[in-house]
Amino acid sequence: MKVCVLPGDGIGPEIVGQAVRVIEALRRDGIKLEMETALLGGCAVDAAGEPYPEATRKLARAADAVLLGAVGGPQYDTLPREQRPERGLLGIRKDLGLFANLRPAVLYPELANASSLKPEVVAGLDILIVRELTGDIYFGEPRGIEMRNGANGKERVGINTMIYSESEIRRIARVAFEAARKRNRRLCSVDKMNVLECTQLWRDVVTDEAKHYPDVELSHMLVDNAAMQLVRNPKQFDVMVTGNMFGDILSDEASMLTGSIGMLPSASLDEKGKGLYEPIHGSAPDIAGKGVANPLATILSAAMMLRYTFGLEAAAARIEGAVKKVLAQGLRTGDIFEPGTQKVGTREMGDAVIAAL
Repeated sequence: MKVCVLPGDGIGPEIVGQAVRVIEALRRDGIKLEMETALLGGCAVDAAGEPYPEATRKLARAADAVLLGAVGGPQYDTLPREQRPERGLLGIRKDLGLFANLRPAVLYPELANASSLKPEVVAGLDILIVRELTGDIYFGEPRGIEMRNGANGKERVGINTMIYSESEIRRIARVAFEAARKRNRRLCSVDKMNVLECTQLWRDVVTDEAKHYPDVELSHMLVDNAAMQLVRNPKQFDVMVTGNMFGDILSDEASMLTGSIGMLPSASLDEKGKGLYEPIHGSAPDIAGKGVANPLATILSAAMMLRYTFGLEAAAARIEGAVKKVLAQGLRTGDIFEPGTQKVGTREMGDAVIAAL
């Protein structure tokens, strides 16, 4: 079982380092995983001149799963767009056909007070957001900035295209319906069909696909209302499915309901279960190298990798149980720290999870 490890930029190497240590601890117990490291993002631009080099592409394609930290940093913001670190992330998703992004938002009881909402509103929160990952406005053509005639002569115009095919919608809908079947059998599809024809098609296709899942209760919600409902009454949701851009925004919003974006893992899967696993947060360049970043989202991403790609449910549950135990012991990185708990750094948190295994 081969894993391509991509530490990335900013805090990426620090948090991935702790996830790798956790996997190595499990390897000592007999789990056979081979790990090989490569470059993606800004570090790849620095070393190879492009964010997704050919050597990384070959390794990622040959691997069974990819474990990623984070990419990006302000020093790359002035580069040509095709060289920016984020293009490496979009590129590997597209190259590997990773169309289904699973983002759980789970509130651990010990972190109820860390949420920005009242504990009684978020206590017991457990949402899964299924985001389509390889279509929509992020990949649609035409795109770019060009000169056009305006009211006062020539001016720059920015262009992006929101586009979805029926087949793209059907396959992400199936993933969401199957996920709902394994949970509480409720699926909410999020769109903006009142003004966007593209998402009218989304609603029509998801509704049609629901015929194959009579045991799952399907509802629809406009994206602006969904954003409001996530902070008004988030526990009404079980599984949510939506497009690339809406999913990007809503999953980050949902993450803050749990107290910290540093707590949430994600999985991006292809049609055969190969996946890229990463925390949903960014590279946090302001704290990079300080040893204070929260590695738990990356460690939990490794647990998702063991579950979804390798089918190692017991090992995944061990990691998740260890994280719960560490939180119950009162250990906290700075992002989830509160009075009465013990503040620890990145490596100390990794040490604690390994000890709890």
